[in-house]
Amino acid sequence: MIQRSRSTGRYHFYPREFDPETAAADLEWTPASGRGTVYSVTIVRKKPPEESHCIVLVDLAEGPRMMSRVVRMAAEEVRIGLPVRARIERLDDQPAIVFEAEHRA
Repeated sequence: MIQRSRSTGRYHFYPREFDPETAAADLEWTPASGRGTVYSVTIVRKKPPEESHCIVLVDLAEGPRMMSRVVRMAAEEVRIGLPVRARIERLDDQPAIVFEAEHRA
């Protein structure tokens, strides 16, 4: 789910009480597509045996940009422009939105 302003149609992330551009209090929760594209990548290198992981900025299909991780893929393989799809996983024993590479036709 993602917030959208009924009056402007703009989507917002992170959740808020008011539209940050118009201050309208008409935000509603709507289903999100879960799709996005990697905008930026930073690899967090760990000492073995821990695996490196990447932190990414993802441009959501709805417009907002969010920070997350790409999972189920070697950190060194994640590239700008990679199409991804959101999922919820547990990271550090907390639920988190992460992304997996999506193979689009």
